[in-house]
Amino acid sequence: MYLKTILAIIFICYTKVIEQYDLDYDESMFLRNECFFNEPLLDKLSSYKPVIDYIMSTVKSKLISEDFYEKYSTFIDIFGARPAGSKNLENAIDYMNRLTYYSGIKNVFTENVTVPHWQRIYESVQMIRPRFKDIAAIGLGPSVATPRYGITADVIVVCSFKELDKIDKVQGKIVLFNNVFTTYIETVVYRVYSAIKAAQKGAVAVLVRSITPFSLYTPHTGSLIYKENVRKIPAAAITTEDADFIQRLYNSGEKITINITMLNTLNKKISRNTIIDLRGRLEPRKMVIVSGHIDSWDVGQGAVDNGGGMMISWFVPVILNYLNLRPRRTIRSILWTAEEEGLIGGAEYIRRHYNELQDINFVLESDAGTFKPLGLEIAGSRAAKCLISTILKLFSPINRIKLVNNTGSEMSLFVNNGIPGASLLNQDYNYFLYHHSNADTLTAQNKEHVVNCAAFWAAISYVIADIPIPVPRD
Repeated sequence: MYLKTILAIIFICYTKVIEQYDLDYDESMFLRNECFFNEPLLDKLSSYKPVIDYIMSTVKSKLISEDFYEKYSTFIDIFGARPAGSKNLENAIDYMNRLTYYSGIKNVFTENVTVPHWQRIYESVQMIRPRFKDIAAIGLGPSVATPRYGITADVIVVCSFKELDKIDKVQGKIVLFNNVFTTYIETVVYRVYSAIKAAQKGAVAVLVRSITPFSLYTPHTGSLIYKENVRKIPAAAITTEDADFIQRLYNSGEKITINITMLNTLNKKISRNTIIDLRGRLEPRKMVIVSGHIDSWDVGQGAVDNGGGMMISWFVPVILNYLNLRPRRTIRSILWTAEEEGLIGGAEYIRRHYNELQDINFVLESDAGTFKPLGLEIAGSRAAKCLISTILKLFSPINRIKLVNNTGSEMSLFVNNGIPGASLLNQDYNYFLYHHSNADTLTAQNKEHVVNCAAFWAAISYVIADIPIPVPRD
């Protein structure tokens, strides 16, 4: 209570300074052909430095940071993995709704989303020849099952789709794609499209090298897609170690025979997006969305992907409400469901709110870890990139900029509808070591880094929601 009183006094002093800048700027003050601003707008943007420091220092204070991280770690340890359609995910959504309400924000609600519920029951991959060996593997969702006693077949190893295209005798074989990790964008195609490409050549099952740059014998799951009129075949990921081992055997001319047994179920369930509104003080119909998905794959704890991103996005309206900081526009925090299955929660939100998209000023999303914060990955018009880049200068040293055409999971759906946005740019060198694996636990997180992400995320969200001009769409 004592701390909150002091913070309130600081806020009142800050408000007296900032209110003089609540002028009716229009977009003509922003020169679109260059990253240049006139003096009144530059003065306005510069005036946010005190409130940025205020928000970030408050979040990083011992009392607030300890409370935030305890909420985060407690959530992860209580619920762990939260696959779409599972009872555990729905319990986690209920928990976050209650936590929001008891944290002081009453304007929290959910919207139903129909989601796939793919559940693995039993999985086994075994080498039969040239010697017996258990192969650590994990099914890719939503892979079809094998027959009860599995599929036993000889193995063909390729490193690319082009290499597969050159091979004639694929019929009845198991194909292993052993494509070494370069970047996620370049490498993930072998997980997503492997079942289609192999089936088109007549393969009966497919294995893929886990999408990771380094492994301690940990297989990584993830999504794949099937294509209409192409036979659906079972698909699983194996460790990089076993992929290299099988490659060496194949290169030496050994005949390799493997049995794959996978049992699973697939049906539809009702899940929910969670929506939390901190109503704007001047333009409440206009909004800035700050978001992260609450679901995860069914392995590990979903701490890195995406418990941290979800929690810092949830925290934005909570901490700003606590500090009595009401931005010009509404801040809407959204905890997406079923991101892992193909951005299903985001797509349903856009379908349901399509007529309101013109009221969205900017979208922020965190779905690439909560490691040391560096800045933002920005998508949108050149004018939007210029404006956000200028704002980021106030956040030094967290002011690195990566300009992209599109970015970030659900955010890509909004960018495709002409809405500018940004993803959290953080020092994610190790992200894909844990991604979609049993290694994705709270141990992978650094408390200081997560708290710093929360501080930056709250402050940048406030500024973007409060600036006197909308972020330009073109």
